[in-house]
Amino acid sequence: MMVAVHQDPDTRRAIRAFVRENHPDVGGDPEAFAAGLAELRAGRDRYDAPIEVVHRQRGIRGLLRRIRDRRARRKQPPRVR
Repeated sequence: MMVAVHQDPDTRRAIRAFVRENHPDVGGDPEAFAAGLAELRAGRDRYDAPIEVVHRQRGIRGLLRRIRDRRARRKQPPRVR
């Protein structure tokens, strides 16, 4: 069983921009980085989206299904532009 939680794209974009600018590996202050990241994470509501439960087959049928899906994904063009 898998549970998918969808995040708001604007919130995710803001967190990623903050990390790019203030990460200690690029010269940011570690204490300020930790405090800012905690503040951004506390401001988001992770459970506002509907939760989607996906049933996956088990056994040989599930294995064959996963193999078919993987082969089909390999034939698709890349999603990156």
